[in-house]
Amino acid sequence: MPRKTTPEASPVADFEASLDSLEQLVEKMEHGELSLEESLAAYERGVGLYRRCQAALEQAELRVRLLSDPQDPASAEAFAPPASPDA
Repeated sequence: MPRKTTPEASPVADFEASLDSLEQLVEKMEHGELSLEESLAAYERGVGLYRRCQAALEQAELRVRLLSDPQDPASAEAFAPPASPDA
C-alpha cells in the first residue's frame, strides 16, 4: 500500500504551530522593531493565525461533544471550572 508523501498535519499540531507563530509575531510587534508597513502585514498575518487557532479549537470542542454523546452532541454541557477557594 503506497504511503502519502506529504502527511497531513493533525489539528493539534496545526493549532500549536499557529499559536507559536502568533506569539512570535506579537512579541516582534510589542518590541516596536517593525516599520508601519511591516506592522500592518504582521497584523494581517496575526488575524489569519488567530482564525486558524479559533477554528482548531472549535473542531476540538466538536470532537469532545461527539465523544461525550455521539447520538446527541447538543446535550453536552459546557465545562464549569470549580470555584476558587478565594471567592
